[in-house]
Amino acid sequence: MKSFLIRPALALALAAGLAGCGGSDKAEFVVGGAVYNLAYPNLQLSTNGTTIDVAPPAKTGDAVTYSFPNKLEYGDEYNVQITRQPLHQTCSLTSAYPTNADTAGRLAQINVQYNCTINPFPIGGAITGLTATGLVLANGSTGGTVAPAKDATSYAFSLTVPYGQTYGVTVLTQPEGLTCTVANPTGTMGDAAITNISVSCVPRT
Repeated sequence: MKSFLIRPALALALAAGLAGCGGSDKAEFVVGGAVYNLAYPNLQLSTNGTTIDVAPPAKTGDAVTYSFPNKLEYGDEYNVQITRQPLHQTCSLTSAYPTNADTAGRLAQINVQYNCTINPFPIGGAITGLTATGLVLANGSTGGTVAPAKDATSYAFSLTVPYGQTYGVTVLTQPEGLTCTVANPTGTMGDAAITNISVSCVPRT
């Protein structure tokens, strides 16, 4: 009978000793994920008061994994935000993981994923002397055509050009009775729309 009383007392003493040594059964969760198609630096992410920089991969095309140093306990909320976009790109949540905010512990792993795309911009410019129909302009570098209407004073291609790619505008078809020439026809796309590819048309002789 005496031994049955001793065993519970020993168990209680052992539990108290573990608590005194700092033992804890609280689960901790790392906020992390992956970024796809990141090609340029400057991407910055933040959550729960902590900010991290995410660099492009060593090998172009590889995904980049990231994690925040501060761990969360079960039930803590997180909200991963892009506080700074990378140079020449725009990143957004992937369709596979379309949420960046949740509660730690609802899923076994916190995996916030982003996909980045190169920023595209339109090209175009002013038109002078277009008094007839039939003008067709082409962008020979990245494709696409545009056919300004008679008396048009400006034009723009519907197909945009991504940052870093070249463009080259030519006259594919001359309008009736006119000869049109293109100024500033070629270049490499920067971080803004190109609006100085002007077209001048004069009567054909």
